[in-house]
Amino acid sequence: MQLVVARIGRAHGIKGEVTVEVRTDEPELRLGPGAVLTTDPASAGPLTIETGRVHSGRLLLRFEGVSDRTGAEALRNTLLIAEIDPEELPEGEDEYYDHQLMDLDVVTADGTEVGRITEISHLPTQDLFIVERPDGSEVMIPFVEEIVREIDLEEQKAVITPPPGLIDDRAEIASSRDES
Repeated sequence: MQLVVARIGRAHGIKGEVTVEVRTDEPELRLGPGAVLTTDPASAGPLTIETGRVHSGRLLLRFEGVSDRTGAEALRNTLLIAEIDPEELPEGEDEYYDHQLMDLDVVTADGTEVGRITEISHLPTQDLFIVERPDGSEVMIPFVEEIVREIDLEEQKAVITPPPGLIDDRAEIASSRDES
């Protein structure tokens, strides 16, 4: 299975280094020296990481065969893609890769269907499940322990205990306001 692990940003310096926007929780594993990554667009790769370092909080990479700023700038906005085993699990007990969570059915603790996870949005403070409801509308569910109580990969479901107002239909909310 292919997984986007980073997007190449601007060139850094004159020796071929680039900044990268990391899109993996395991950069030391996926973006270490010697890693061979396919690219999107495919014409830019494959790329082999020669060196990597952190500078002012940003990861900088240098690729084999890219030795100057012009070559580095030509890679800007290229996606770096790693080949991973779909059965591979993260090291942490309650950690998941995005591809494992995609398309899970979302239900409440009492079994009420909420919808299906169609996207995972990684925000600075927390991750969000973007859930498509059966009617086609979307709801955002914060991926926090207080709300997402269980991820069952075998049953392909996420069990949630949403606080009031998180998944309530707009019509129900509007009618409760009218009654007040």
